[in-house]
Amino acid sequence: MNVDQAMRIIVKPYITEKTFAMVETESKICFIVERSATKPQIKEAVKTLYKENVKGVNTARTIYGKKAFVQFENVEKARDLATKIGML
Repeated sequence: MNVDQAMRIIVKPYITEKTFAMVETESKICFIVERSATKPQIKEAVKTLYKENVKGVNTARTIYGKKAFVQFENVEKARDLATKIGML
C-alpha cells in the first residue's frame, strides 16, 4: 500500500474527551476512516502512514462516518503517535 491509498483510507483523527482518555487507558487512537475500508486495510494504512505496529482494529458506523479504534502494543507507542498527529 502506498501513501496516497493510505491517506484515502484514514480521513482524520477523531478527538473527543473520551477518545483522548482512551490513549492513556487502552492504548487506542480513534480515526475517521473511509466508509468502505476494511479492518485489514485500516491496519495497513496506519502502518504505512505512521510506521507503527497495530495490535488490533475495531470499527463502528456513526453519524460522523466510520470510526476505527486502533489499538497499539503499549501506551507509550499510542501516546507518541497521538503527540505526533496533534492529539496531545
